[in-house]
Amino acid sequence: MGAFGRFLAFPWWHLIVVFNVIFGGMELWFDPLARSGPEAMAVDEWLLEQGKQPVLRIYRWDGAWGSLGYFGKLSEAMEGLPGVDLVRRWTGGGIVDHRDDWTYSLIVPRDREVARMKGGESYRAIHCILLEVLREEGGAPGLSAGIAKSGGMCFENPVEHDLMDGKGAKLAGAAQRRGNLGLLHQGSVATGGDSRLRGELFAERLARSWWEADHVVDEDRVAALVESKYGKKEWLARR
Repeated sequence: MGAFGRFLAFPWWHLIVVFNVIFGGMELWFDPLARSGPEAMAVDEWLLEQGKQPVLRIYRWDGAWGSLGYFGKLSEAMEGLPGVDLVRRWTGGGIVDHRDDWTYSLIVPRDREVARMKGGESYRAIHCILLEVLREEGGAPGLSAGIAKSGGMCFENPVEHDLMDGKGAKLAGAAQRRGNLGLLHQGSVATGGDSRLRGELFAERLARSWWEADHVVDEDRVAALVESKYGKKEWLARR
């Protein structure tokens, strides 16, 4: 099926998203620092607090890290990723091994349309765009129709609208959180590749216009979030 045929095959609400993309303007930020799990999560929350522009953040991990969702069980994460440092996300979803993945976050202010979509709609809209990026890299991904509940080892447990490779293995997943500040979408792609090129292709398809940003992180605020939440044993072991 050609590009026009694929366009016509999408649901009507997704046609609108594709035609208008998702954002009018967006920042692309390649975070220059590899960060620990608690710091990585705190930076995402700090960005959400700013609430000025949608931001696509591409980042790296300092060391061997895994993350588990807000409602995940620590015992399952420890069993699934023995010997790996763990952090609990503010978003939902399952357990993710970040040692070899490509990790990104989308931070969306509450006044943007995608932040007001239902969870399944925004998840699908973002993943349909990521799907085209991975196809352009030469892969053959497709959308999962999985019915498994979110949880457990993320890449062993595809849910609806996750991305699958041509052999039926899960290729990309994500988790979201909505609140008064907007939408936080945290995503992971199992395969690496050219991080800069992938980030630029993703930004190009997400927004009509985008520009590379160089954020000056409020390290005091990030440190406070690590101390009060993401770095606390009580936060990690809450379930």
